[in-house]
Amino acid sequence: MNLPFAESAEQNKDVIFDAIRPYLKGEVLEVGSGTGQHAVFCASQLPELYWQTSDLTANLPGIAARIEACGLPNLAPPIELDVLGSWPNRAYDMVYTANSFHIMDATMVAACIDGVGRCLGPGGVFAVYGPFSYGGAYTSESNARFDQMLRARDPGSGIRDFEWIAQLANDAGLELLEDVAMPANNRTLIWQKRTL
Repeated sequence: MNLPFAESAEQNKDVIFDAIRPYLKGEVLEVGSGTGQHAVFCASQLPELYWQTSDLTANLPGIAARIEACGLPNLAPPIELDVLGSWPNRAYDMVYTANSFHIMDATMVAACIDGVGRCLGPGGVFAVYGPFSYGGAYTSESNARFDQMLRARDPGSGIRDFEWIAQLANDAGLELLEDVAMPANNRTLIWQKRTL
């Protein structure tokens, strides 16, 4: 089969890796692995990582094919993960997701953050990449246009407000460590699970 490919994933893999590199360790769960490109790249850069891909059922064959093609021993076969359903019953050192919150509806985003809070061990890290608004305002004209396009296609989707995400994360036991400016008006948000 032809491997799934996203040009945007190819373009942003290096800058995302640089932003999350200080926090990458142990066992990583990627929520919404899409084409699997980020998983393969990060796992190839850090062979000591164990990277678990996940996505909705329809995307699993493409991810599995990409993982099989690369032959990396630290990349596990993808697992099905619907954020509204059951989550893996184990603790991860890190959970990572990219370009997912603006595609999910609000209920899914809230469920995702709650699930991450339950999946992370104490001191574990949650990294989120994508566009966000601040105080209800877009950070650029291009983000405003992007949000309009998203909502025209699916009224439940759209760029999420940072303050709302931060409140959900706080409720899930997470503390914000970094808010990193990224190219193309995106951000990488880094949270850490509070230790008791």
